[in-house]
Amino acid sequence: MRKVKISLAQMKMSADVNANIEKNFEFLKKAHALKSNIVCFPELQFMQFFPREPKRKEPFLFAANSSGRLVRKFCAKAKEYGQVQVLNFYEKFKGKYYDSSPVIDADGKMLGVSRMVHIVQMKNFYEQDYYSPSNTGFKVYNTKSGKVGVVICYDRHFPESMRMMALLGAEIVFVPSANLKGEALELFEWEMRIAAYHNNIFIALVNRVGREGNVTFCGESLVVSPLGKTVKKADDKEQLLTVTVDLDMVKEARKQKPFLSLRQPRHYGKIAAKS
Repeated sequence: MRKVKISLAQMKMSADVNANIEKNFEFLKKAHALKSNIVCFPELQFMQFFPREPKRKEPFLFAANSSGRLVRKFCAKAKEYGQVQVLNFYEKFKGKYYDSSPVIDADGKMLGVSRMVHIVQMKNFYEQDYYSPSNTGFKVYNTKSGKVGVVICYDRHFPESMRMMALLGAEIVFVPSANLKGEALELFEWEMRIAAYHNNIFIALVNRVGREGNVTFCGESLVVSPLGKTVKKADDKEQLLTVTVDLDMVKEARKQKPFLSLRQPRHYGKIAAKS
C-alpha cells in the first residue's frame, strides 16, 4: 500500500494580502501537525477573487513571480515540514500574466509551474481581462508523495485536461478552484467523479469560501477515488479537509476498468483539430 495523506486548505480570503499569506502558513502548520504529505490551496490563495469584476487595474500590481521571495518562503516551509505543496496565485512571467500553480516537493525544491490553459469570459469570471492561456500546457510532477498533476479551475470542464493528466502518468490531480453558490454544484461533483472514473486517478478539488463583493464561494472541496467515488467532502465553512488515500488504487482501478489501455487514438484525430 502507498498511503498518502492530503490536506485541502478551504479558505476565506480578506482584502489584506499579508493576512491571507499568514493564514496560508497557519494552514501549513495545521497540516504538518496532522502529518499530511501534500497540501493544496484554492485558486488565488493570496488575495480576493478579482476576476469577479472586469478590467480592474490594481490586480496587475500584485502579480507575483514564481521564483520570488514569497514562493521561496513556501519552499522553506515545505522543506521544514517535509510537505509537497500545490500553490495558486496571480503570476507575472516574461511580461504576461497567468493563473498559476507552482508545485513544491517535500525537500523544498520547486518542481515547476502549471498555468491555466482555458480562459473563460463570463459574468463573475472575467478572466480574459487578466490571464493569458498557459505557455507550457499540462504537466505532471514526480514528487516524494506520488505523481501529482494540476488542473486549474475552468480547465476541469474540458475532458482533455484530465485525460492528459492520466496519459502523463498522474496518480492524483489537484484542482484549485473558485466555485460559487448558485452554480451547478451537484453537476460539478459528478463531473469530477466521472473524470476520476474514466481516467482512473484520484482528483482533489479545493475551493474558496466566504462572501466577496457580489459573490459567495461555496466550499464543498472534495476528494474522489479512481473508481469515481467521493471519498470525503467539505461543507461551506473554512476548514482543512484531510484524507488518507492509497495510490495503489490507481493501478488496481486500471485493471478493473482498462479505459486507458483500450484507447484507439487513430480514431481521435478530430479531437485535436481546430474545427
